[in-house]
Amino acid sequence: MKARTLGRHARESFKSIGRNGWMTFASVGAVTVTLILVGVFFVIMMNLNKVAQTIEEDVEIRVHIDVAATPQDQQTLKKQIEQLPEVKTVKFSSKKDELKNLITSLGNEGKAFKLFEQDNPLNDVFIVKTTNPTDTMKAAKKIEKMNYASKVKYGQGQVEKLFKFVKSARNVGIVLIIGLLFTAIFLISNTIKITIIARRREIKIMRLVGATNSFIRWPFFLEGLWLGILGAILPIILISIAYYNAYDYIAPKLVGNFIQILPVTPFMYQVSGLLIVMGAAIGVWGSVMSVRKFLKI
Repeated sequence: MKARTLGRHARESFKSIGRNGWMTFASVGAVTVTLILVGVFFVIMMNLNKVAQTIEEDVEIRVHIDVAATPQDQQTLKKQIEQLPEVKTVKFSSKKDELKNLITSLGNEGKAFKLFEQDNPLNDVFIVKTTNPTDTMKAAKKIEKMNYASKVKYGQGQVEKLFKFVKSARNVGIVLIIGLLFTAIFLISNTIKITIIARRREIKIMRLVGATNSFIRWPFFLEGLWLGILGAILPIILISIAYYNAYDYIAPKLVGNFIQILPVTPFMYQVSGLLIVMGAAIGVWGSVMSVRKFLKI
């Protein structure tokens, strides 16, 4: 298509937006409301996913080494664990470090355990992390069968419930987002369809004077694009302001906590780009699908 023709279509699309004031307002309003809902839900789901991912990554296997194991036996056990396909890292923690961590974790009550510094009853430990957190149980069962692994702990029972909950929450989130998107597409396309139906006479006249389907479709295509982009502007502003204030309030309270939420930058840029693309795509789709009916006449 020539630049001159494309320019003409762009001008026509802008004029049409201006001429159809109330219908333009209705279309942009439909885009705005639905994208606000989609944007808010997307922000919530992405942060819940971040929290779930952080919790999953915090899951570890603690392999208590038999007190009878020599340094060579410990190295053999470590190599056996590292050779497991599920294992990502294996870190050694001496019984001295374990006692120190225990005392620190208990605060003032932990001072009583300093009596054991001379005769430490704890075991040396291998801290194992898997490449995929859901493989924790599988790896733990294999390690339990190895020589000199006296005890294997990974939060049995609780870990399974955690992974089940996280999986269910993600699946529900995906279904809700898809459902919300289809609802948005339905509402927006029908609103745009009403706009085009009101101009069906204009389309028929263009057909009668010999305009091709492509020539008729392009102004509506561009009009849908502009309506979608216009409808995305307010959701981007509102969601960005709301998330900035929420982050400013919540983030300081999570300092030192292993749970964190997504930082404003670049997350808000990503959300803004997604909303613009969604608005434009839905607007174009609604226009093209709606005008196609009249091009068949």
